[in-house]
Amino acid sequence: MRRVRYTSRGGPLFLEDAPVPVPGPGELLVRCAAVGVTLPVVRKVTEAVEPVPLGGEVAGDVVATGGGVSGFRPGDRVTGLCFGHGYADFALLHHSMASPIPDGAAAVDAVALVRSGLVALGALTAARPLPGETALVTAAASGVGHLAVQLARTRGAARVVGAVSDRAKADFVRSLGVDDAVVYDDDWGNPVDYVLDAVGGELLTPAVDALAAGGRLVAYSSGGGTVRAYDLMAGARTVTGFQLARVAREEPELYEKWRRELWDRFSEGSLRPVVHGRFGLSEAAAAHEVIASRRNLGKVVLVP
Repeated sequence: MRRVRYTSRGGPLFLEDAPVPVPGPGELLVRCAAVGVTLPVVRKVTEAVEPVPLGGEVAGDVVATGGGVSGFRPGDRVTGLCFGHGYADFALLHHSMASPIPDGAAAVDAVALVRSGLVALGALTAARPLPGETALVTAAASGVGHLAVQLARTRGAARVVGAVSDRAKADFVRSLGVDDAVVYDDDWGNPVDYVLDAVGGELLTPAVDALAAGGRLVAYSSGGGTVRAYDLMAGARTVTGFQLARVAREEPELYEKWRRELWDRFSEGSLRPVVHGRFGLSEAAAAHEVIASRRNLGKVVLVP
């Protein structure tokens, strides 16, 4: 089979021939039909001291199972998070991280929807939204953000604002149904009840400033940043950190409930995952460049 690898910090990425892996206990061997490209994986290539396997979201057909697997068999279509080599023709997926792809949904839909949607839905849930409130989502054109703005509406937001890094992304965000699209350097308009922030860093300060009295900021970025305590105290605002891995590990029932909600929203048409581009395995470097340069509108996907 083919897989993408790199041997030194920063790349380059290259294709190599490798044996098809053998599923161990609890594992599914999946023939990959789609692989999601994420910012954390792109950052690992440029920042990790030692090369790591390029994992992430995969979707495709189960071709074999290891011992102790229940609920899945060869021929099933699944999606899930792969912690090993995922940029490949075949990947190993632990059955606890797998979920079935419903009829009528393509593999590309699955990698664009499930993992990014779980992050978006989890961050939104952490904001404790109430019907009629106003919401602002940063990185609103990203793989997670473009789903978050739609989900905020399904949870009852009366006004949704999408914040983006480039004015060229505004029309895309508006096509998702937001009421306003703003650029980070602009005035963000009237205060909002909650902000879902996927950027961090210097953007945390304007994100807090955008909150109305009693407003809530949910931070789910790996970009770091600092919030001044006084800025929270002055308006009785709060900041909550969200990490999907903790939910997957400690609250599997909630994790599964969110997965079902995402597919329900998809089936009813209220949640529309958008794919920015489809790249072959040999084009993995180009896919990474799209993410690194923040040019993507929606999800970037590899299609082996």
